[in-house]
Amino acid sequence: MSPATLRNIPLLDLAAQHRHIREEVLDAVRRVVDSQRFILGEEVEKLEAEIARYCRTRYAIGCASGSDALLLALLALGVGPGDEVLTVPYTFFATAGSIHHAGARPVFVDVEPRTFNMDMNQVERALAAHPKVRAIIPVHLFGGCADMDPLVKAAGERGIPVIEDAAQSIGAEYKGRRAGGLGLIGCFSFYPGKNLGGYGDGGMLTTNDAALGERLLALRVHGSRTRYLHEWVGLNSRLDALQAAVLRVKLGHLDDWTHRRQLNAARYQALLGQAGVPAVIPEATAYQTRHVWNQFTIRTPRRDELRRRLADCGIGSEVYYPLPLHLQACFAWLGHTRGDFPVSEQLAAEALSLPVHPELPAEDLECISDTLRSFFSSSR
Repeated sequence: MSPATLRNIPLLDLAAQHRHIREEVLDAVRRVVDSQRFILGEEVEKLEAEIARYCRTRYAIGCASGSDALLLALLALGVGPGDEVLTVPYTFFATAGSIHHAGARPVFVDVEPRTFNMDMNQVERALAAHPKVRAIIPVHLFGGCADMDPLVKAAGERGIPVIEDAAQSIGAEYKGRRAGGLGLIGCFSFYPGKNLGGYGDGGMLTTNDAALGERLLALRVHGSRTRYLHEWVGLNSRLDALQAAVLRVKLGHLDDWTHRRQLNAARYQALLGQAGVPAVIPEATAYQTRHVWNQFTIRTPRRDELRRRLADCGIGSEVYYPLPLHLQACFAWLGHTRGDFPVSEQLAAEALSLPVHPELPAEDLECISDTLRSFFSSSR
């Protein structure tokens, strides 16, 4: 592609999204500013009710971030020093970071190469080897649910609660059931780059358990249900009313945005498949009955070279995640080495996420596909 034909195709275009909802958002912000109620309050309560309906759960509890949601879930379940928590090494840092902050030890199992999610074939073996596991955190990575039925069964037989890390997967479905209601607690992030993103940080927990819902409400305000009386040591992790107001506007558009992401993913699959591009192209599995495509992530051993070519053509991309958690310096004390979780290590070396956001013009998607086809065909 010559410099004259360079395009600017960002990985995510939040400015384009904002242009379509600008007046709705400004009206919502004015409403909060005029009320002068900025912490929790009516806006947060309404969003919690709306998210609970959307996720098909009985309760939703707002908090300050997706990272806090994971930590609050662990605290609500009494996970602490001496305990272990099973999760995956191919995920955002907060998944294991929350386990560490709770005082527990992360125990990893590898992921599947197709879905990027927890390999359920390894779970039973890991649980047998780690009798101190007190919770399991599967990750619904990139917008697709993990295979939850065998996990919930294995966990239930041992009395181990399952916490869903659904930070990237609001609205995703597993066999027709929504993420956030598949385990005991679901954890969501409203970081701006998520499918439902705020204008700053924010998070949400979902559950069908009334006692857990009450405890989470208290834990997010220093463990207090009655002002100045503290039953637990909690966090200062309140969702701002301004964020809740913005999210309520955006929630009304979420299904349309999800549909557009799904169309973009299907278009990639068709274009790249027809071209015979020698890369692994993601597809939803049969149990992922609603994939919401937070990321469209291909795999190729030539990932870094391809990313440079895309950048030269003005096309944004991102590497999620270049170093799996078991190889991070801060977790060296766990004693892992390269080769312990080979699929996660392979994905870290080969995965590349392409623009798939709802505002992506069809011609830009075709330009990206053409660039991939040209890159691979020129080097055959």
